[in-house]
Amino acid sequence: MKHNYRFFLILSFFACLNCFAFSTEKSASAEAMRVGGKSAYLMDADSKTEIFSQNADERLPIASMCKIMTLSLCFEAIDEGKLSLDTMIPVSAHASSMGGSQVFLRSGSSYKAEELMKSIAVCSANASCVAMAEYIAGSDSEFVDRVNEKAKSIGANDTLFANCTGLPKEPQYSTAHDVAYMLDDLIAHEKYFELCSVWNEPFRHPDGKTTDMTNTNKLIRTYQGLDGGKTGFTSEAGFCLASTAKRGDMRVIAVVIGEDTSKGRFQDTEKLFDHAFANFTNRIVLDKDIPLGEKVAVRGGKKEWIQISSEENKGVFSPKGKSEDEISFELVLNDSVKAPVKRGDAIGEIVIFKNGVEYSRVNAVAFEGDERASYGDIVRRTAAEWNF
Repeated sequence: MKHNYRFFLILSFFACLNCFAFSTEKSASAEAMRVGGKSAYLMDADSKTEIFSQNADERLPIASMCKIMTLSLCFEAIDEGKLSLDTMIPVSAHASSMGGSQVFLRSGSSYKAEELMKSIAVCSANASCVAMAEYIAGSDSEFVDRVNEKAKSIGANDTLFANCTGLPKEPQYSTAHDVAYMLDDLIAHEKYFELCSVWNEPFRHPDGKTTDMTNTNKLIRTYQGLDGGKTGFTSEAGFCLASTAKRGDMRVIAVVIGEDTSKGRFQDTEKLFDHAFANFTNRIVLDKDIPLGEKVAVRGGKKEWIQISSEENKGVFSPKGKSEDEISFELVLNDSVKAPVKRGDAIGEIVIFKNGVEYSRVNAVAFEGDERASYGDIVRRTAAEWNF
């Protein structure tokens, strides 16, 4: 339970920031940014700030981009200890019968979860999705129920899944906005970037035979900073792509749905990313390697106070070259800090405010350790306090 034990850090940060109310300028650039597909969405991944939107709330089929959520639930099962990357996943006749994109899983055989997840991330393998779904939830239909629950929990409120593959089935739909939120949730798992970065690799079967896997997201090789995403295509959905790219301290997510050609989805995604990196910045306001100005009292420690810092670097996303905003912080402790304390131990949260309005939060951690005080330490400290 969090206590009302708070420090207001008297800290201001004046930089090239803006409150994003750039209506006239935004509408002028929006027309130039229009994509050839049915809808698109571009946002900052850290703050979920919208950069560009084109019919982003229109409900549309998204084909294999729904596998973003399939992978997300796989990682969630790993986080909960219900699955490991080395877990052997059995392949049912139902799973192996999936058509479309595949690596030709053998019915009755078992494969490592990591290899199945990689085949989903790299080449959109449908049978791998169903095999993972059956292992995690008992059946692919139960898995889909969990996917729909998860979608609502992350703010994807205009989304409904009918299967875990994205193969045509009614009713099933999502939006560019919701897909961006799904990908933002998935990339919280660092292992995902390793899986989806593979360009070409053989998928090995238990009998020693292999199936070639080539990444369907061509921008993995060609666009600077692009390190994740998921393609999708059906005749109903058209060519789709959700991708994320990072340059410096800024990570951006772009989604395009319903493009006429595969080339078009890649070109429009590049255009969206180019716009983001040319016109916006993510200025770091909390550096994990620099302690905050305030110290925190430690009960029962050799030291009376310890320095604290942010668990990770945190920035404020904004247009380049705009007016200055005031950035301030509030430290909220979970409880009073008791020794022993190790460097990196979580002790609460740092709330970031922009112009007095809450912007984001990050864990506060001990920047230095402190051992439990011995009886002699307590005696010496007490004597020092009485030594006038």
